[in-house]
Amino acid sequence: MLKSKEIEEDKKPLANEEPGLEAYGDGRSPKNGAAPENIELSESNKEDEPLKDDKQPKKAEKKEGADLYFHDGIRRIDYILAYKKGDSEKDVRRAAKRHEFENNLREEGIELEVEDPEPSQDGSADGNTVFVKLHAPWEFLSRQAEVLKVKMPIKENDMEEPISILNCLKKIPSPFDLSEEFIKPEPKYFTAPFVREREDEFVMEDRESFFGMSQRNRMVHEILEKCRYDPDNKTKFGIDHMINNGSYVAAYPLHEGDYKSKHSMLTHGPQNDRHLLYEEWARPGRWYKYQPLDLISDYYGEKIGLYFAWLGFYTQMLTIAAIVGLVVFLYGCISLPFDPVVSELCEAKSWVNYTMCPQCNNRCTYWILESSCFYSQLTYLFDNGATVFFAAFMSLWATMFCEFWKRRQNELDYDWDLFGFEEQEENCRPEFEALAPDKRVNPITKLYEPYVKFYRRFPRFMASVLGIVFMIFLVLAAVVGVIVYRIAIKTAVAASGDAFISSQASIITSITASCISLVVIMVLQNLYDRIATWLTDLELHRTETEYEDSYTFKMYFFAFVNYYSSSFYVAFFKGSFPGNPSEYGKVFGLRQEECDPAGCLQELFVNLAIVMCGKQFFNNFIEIFLPLILNFWRSRTGRKEQKAGKGSYDQWEKDFDRSELGPRGLFKEYLEMAVQFGFVTIFVASFPLAPFFALINNLMEIRLDAYKFVTQLRRPYAARAQDIGAWYAILVSVGNFAVLSNACVIAFTSSFISREVYKYQFDKLEGYVDWTLSSFNTTFFEEGTGPDIDTYPDFADGGLNGTRVELCKYRGFVLGPNPPFDLKLDYWKVFAMRLVLVLVYEHVIFIVKFALEYMVPDMPDFVKNEIKRENYLAQQALEEITRKDMVAKRRSKMPDGEKGASASGYQ
Repeated sequence: MLKSKEIEEDKKPLANEEPGLEAYGDGRSPKNGAAPENIELSESNKEDEPLKDDKQPKKAEKKEGADLYFHDGIRRIDYILAYKKGDSEKDVRRAAKRHEFENNLREEGIELEVEDPEPSQDGSADGNTVFVKLHAPWEFLSRQAEVLKVKMPIKENDMEEPISILNCLKKIPSPFDLSEEFIKPEPKYFTAPFVREREDEFVMEDRESFFGMSQRNRMVHEILEKCRYDPDNKTKFGIDHMINNGSYVAAYPLHEGDYKSKHSMLTHGPQNDRHLLYEEWARPGRWYKYQPLDLISDYYGEKIGLYFAWLGFYTQMLTIAAIVGLVVFLYGCISLPFDPVVSELCEAKSWVNYTMCPQCNNRCTYWILESSCFYSQLTYLFDNGATVFFAAFMSLWATMFCEFWKRRQNELDYDWDLFGFEEQEENCRPEFEALAPDKRVNPITKLYEPYVKFYRRFPRFMASVLGIVFMIFLVLAAVVGVIVYRIAIKTAVAASGDAFISSQASIITSITASCISLVVIMVLQNLYDRIATWLTDLELHRTETEYEDSYTFKMYFFAFVNYYSSSFYVAFFKGSFPGNPSEYGKVFGLRQEECDPAGCLQELFVNLAIVMCGKQFFNNFIEIFLPLILNFWRSRTGRKEQKAGKGSYDQWEKDFDRSELGPRGLFKEYLEMAVQFGFVTIFVASFPLAPFFALINNLMEIRLDAYKFVTQLRRPYAARAQDIGAWYAILVSVGNFAVLSNACVIAFTSSFISREVYKYQFDKLEGYVDWTLSSFNTTFFEEGTGPDIDTYPDFADGGLNGTRVELCKYRGFVLGPNPPFDLKLDYWKVFAMRLVLVLVYEHVIFIVKFALEYMVPDMPDFVKNEIKRENYLAQQALEEITRKDMVAKRRSKMPDGEKGASASGYQ
C-alpha cells in the first residue's frame, strides 16, 4: 500500500510551522495523511483576498474519487510525475536533478505530495515506482492564465443564431442526436484574456471550478516544460529532458476516475466526465451518434478534439459520396443485362470467329472469347455510362470537403478560443541538445544553445535523401517482384489441364497477387517507419515541430509510393505494351501479361478492394488489441495485490500501467486516413464502392479510437492546435492529383473512349467487340512462343475439332492477319480522343474547383459577426477601466474636501 512521505532531501520545517507538522506551503502532505486544522494551504494563498463562502473549495468525498486528491481531500491532483528508485551512481545524479527540478516547481507555486511504496505492502505494479503528485493552487493558475493569455468567459453570447435552412434542419430531432439529458448543450460565451485585476468581470461560480481540468493540466505542463533541473546550465530544463535522461519515467495528468460504474447511468447519472465519454461516445453501441466534440475538447484538449472533429466531418462527407457510389454501382447492376457489348462478348461461342491466341508461351492452348463473359460483366459494374459522372463528382467532392472543413474548422476555432493561438518559442529537443556539436546565441532568448552548422548538417541531409531513395527503389523492386509473380502464376494457371481453372487464370492471379502486395506493403510500411525515425533522428532537428514536419513528409511520401504503386501498375502499365504474337513485349525476358479482352479495370478493382480493405482491417486490429494486451500485462500485479487486500490500486497507478499516446501523437491516425483519402479519390473511377467501404471503416474507426483514448491510453496533456497542420495541404494536393489520375483511368484504362469512338463512327455498339480484336496468322508466331497443341479442341464447333488453328484473335488495334503488323488508324483515333478527354476533363474540373473555392468563404458570416462583437465588448471593457483609472487619479490629486462632491457628481 502507498503512503504519503516527505521528500528526504528537504525535511526541515518552515519557520512558521507548528512542531511535528509538515508545511503545506512546500507542497507535502501532513503526517498520518490527515489535514490538520488551522493550517493554510499555500504560502501564496496568504496574499489572496479572503474567499467568499460560495467560492471556498469543497472537500472531496473519500469513498469515490479520493485518489484524485491529495491526502487532505481538498487539493486536486493536476499532474503526476513517476520515477524509479535506485542506488547506483547514475540514480544519485538523477535524484539530484529531481531535487532541483521539484524545488523549482515549488518556487513557481506548484504544490507537491509524494507517494512512496512500502517494502512490506506493495501497491504499485513493481514495488519500486514513486509517484509525485502536483497541485496547482489558485495563485499559480491565475498568474499562469494571465501570462498565457487564456481566454475566459466574460458575458453570455447574445448574438441571435442566423436563420437558414441548415439551422432549421439541425433543430429537427433525429436518432443521431446526443442525449441532452446527459450531454447538455453548453452555453456560449464571449471571452477575453484573463486578467487577475479584473477577476470579478469574468463569469465565475467559484475559483476551484473556474479553470477546467484540461486548462489546469495544460498550465502545469507549460511550467514542467520550462522548469530547470541544473542550476549551472540554463539550457537544462523541461520535463521531456528529465524523462529522456531517466530522472522520471512518466509524466501525465490523471483520468477522472473509472470509465465504468456499478450503477446504471440512466438511474444514477455519469460519475465523471470519463464515464460519460465512455457511455455516450466510446461504446460500440453509440456508433450512429454524433460525437460530443465540446466534451472531448474539454477533456483531452483542442488538438485531439480537432482530430475527432475532422474525422467525424470526413465521415459525414463520405456518406454523400458513398450514397452516390452505391447508386452508380446499382445502375451498373440494373443496366448490365441490356448492354450490347457485354451481351455480344458473352455470346461469342463460335470457334470459327472467336478463337483467341494463347495467353502464355508453349503450354497454353487456344481458348474461346466467351470464357471472358464473367470478366466483362464484372467490368461493366464499374465501367459504365455513370463512371465519368462519378469521377467528376468525386473530384468536386474532394474540393468541397476541403473547403467546408475550413469553414467548420473556423467555427471550432472560435468556439474553442483558438483564434490568435500561437506556439511559443519551442524548447530544443533533448537529442539535439545532446548531439549538436556547435553553439550559438538564440535570437529569441539571447542564451547560448546547441547548434549544427550547415556544413555539418548537409551530409546528414544527403544521407537521409539517399535513404529515402533507397527505400523507394526497394518498393519498386517489390512491385517488380509481384509483376514477375503475376506473369508466372498466370502462365501456370492458364496452362493447367483443368478447363475451369485455366479459364479463371486472370481472377486467380489478381486475387493472389493483391494479397501478396498487401503483405509486402504492410511489412515495408512497418520497416520504413523505423527507418524514417532513424533518418529523421540523423538529421538532428532542433525543435519537435521541425522533427515532425520532416518525419511527416518522409512517411507520407513513402506511404504514397508503397500503397499506390501496384494500383498504378495495373491501371496504366499492365497491357499497355503487350506487342503482338509475332513479337510479344517482355519484362526481364518474360512475356508481359496482357489484359483480358474485357479490359484491366476489373483487376484494378480487385487490387484496390483487397489492399484498401485489408489495410484497414489490419490497422484496426493492431490499434485496439495491442494496447489491450499490453495494459493487461502491466496491470496484472496491481490487480493481484488489490484482490489480496494488500493495498489499493489508485488512479495514478492505473494510469501509469496504461499505454502512452506516444511521441508522434496522432500521426498514425492522420496517416491512415490520408492514405484512405487517396484510395477514395485517386482511383475512384475504377472503384465506386471505395467511399462506401471507407464510410463503414470510419464508423468503426471513430469508436475504436474513442475506446482506445478512454480506456486504454493515459490521459495526454491538453495540447492546443489551431488546425490539423500539414495534413490539410496533403489532402488538397491529393484532391488535385486525383483529377488527373481519374482522367487517365477513364481515358486509358476504361473502355469509355473506345466505345464512344465506335459509336460515333457506326452509330451503334453492336460489333464493338470484334472491332477491338485483331486477327493473327498462326504461322507467324515468334519463334519458341507458339502453343504445343496447335489444334482445335475436341469440343470445337463447325467441324473444326482436331484440325490445326490457322487464325486466332487478340486484343488490340493491329493490322493483320499477315505482316506487317502495324497499328490501325482506329488506334490513333482512339489515342487522340483519350488525350483530348484528359485535357478537357482536367481543365473543366479545375475551373469548377477554383470557382467553388472562390464561392465558398473560409469563415461563415455569423462567426465573423461574433468575433466583431467579442472585440467590441473587449474594447468597451478596456475603455471603462481606463476611464475609472483616470477618475481615480484625478480624485487622488483633489483636496479632501472636494473628493466627496466629486464622487457624488460622478455618481
